[in-house]
Amino acid sequence: MKIPFVDLKGQYKSIQPEIDAAIHQILNESAFIGGKPVREFESKFAELYGVKNVVGCANGTDSLYIIMKMLGVGEGDEVITVANSWISSSETITQTGARPVFVDIHPDYYSMNENLLEAVITKKTKAVIAVHLQGQMCAIDSIKEICDRHGIFLIEDCAQSHFSAYKNVRAGLTGIAGSFSFYPGKNLGAYGDAGCIITNDDALAERCRMYANHGALVKHHHKMEGINSRLDGLQASILSAKLTYILQWTEQRIALAKNYNSLLKDISGLVTPVIRPGSKHSFHLYVVRASNRDGLMTYLKERGIECAIHYPTILPLLPAYQYLGKTAADFPIAYEYQQQILSLPLYPELTNDQQLYIAKIISDFYCHDRGKNSL
Repeated sequence: MKIPFVDLKGQYKSIQPEIDAAIHQILNESAFIGGKPVREFESKFAELYGVKNVVGCANGTDSLYIIMKMLGVGEGDEVITVANSWISSSETITQTGARPVFVDIHPDYYSMNENLLEAVITKKTKAVIAVHLQGQMCAIDSIKEICDRHGIFLIEDCAQSHFSAYKNVRAGLTGIAGSFSFYPGKNLGAYGDAGCIITNDDALAERCRMYANHGALVKHHHKMEGINSRLDGLQASILSAKLTYILQWTEQRIALAKNYNSLLKDISGLVTPVIRPGSKHSFHLYVVRASNRDGLMTYLKERGIECAIHYPTILPLLPAYQYLGKTAADFPIAYEYQQQILSLPLYPELTNDQQLYIAKIISDFYCHDRGKNSL
């Protein structure tokens, strides 16, 4: 049995008439950059998500960068983020001229350990980027309280947490702004790069919209220098079509994750995801910790099961951040887990038979590998 890590073709086939109609409309109207399709998506997303302003961007990386630039983050500042994320969470800090500061992860939930945050705040700290990894939110209320007490901005990286919630508040609605990626493999994905900014701050939304469009809200009236980070009409139209299904898909992901938990719970050598109390995990990723992870990954791939590691090297230990002088000892949990974490296939089109097969192969591996199966 062949099981892909992500099945974008399967998703397309399930809603093909809507997607084809959305694409043909853009082609027929030649509405490729900005215009009505983008405004419609922004409005629909804002209404469904429960936020005042949505600003479409070219990608999720730009959305983080634009938020920081429009909040005045720059040279001489520090911005705190988590040690185990995709590099967008940190490279955007450096691109503003600021310095990234990393925090270790919570041992149960794999996101920023809020109990370690205050210790790294300095007089130079301008903002905290709370990354809601894998679909599960950070303890965002605690992080917000710390940020407020120190007078620093809280930005939420929601690239992996579309429609996730913590204590009934959705990802991106606690901080000054939230950044979203609509990369094709995301829970809500385009057919190319796309992203957006959400905020309830009208003035910030206007600045972000202006900056993303060469510093202009009206053509040729440039109030500032900006960048070219516009959400194109084709991606906006595709996202609008998919938006109809996102809540249903999210519930399907949650159900599939529960099924995985049931199938894998008795396998020694494997730790399944732990849900933070009060959290609605949207399961962008289903991440286990596995003893002899690399052996298991090879075993799965040899039997047709694609899997992935998110992420194989924690950010502060990448060559790009060697100048910071950090070591594994500075982030003991994140470093330990980078050698154990494994993402299994999870998407609404995944069948029960496929999950049963994956669970059987994992069980078989540990039955033949008993000497290496304790975490």
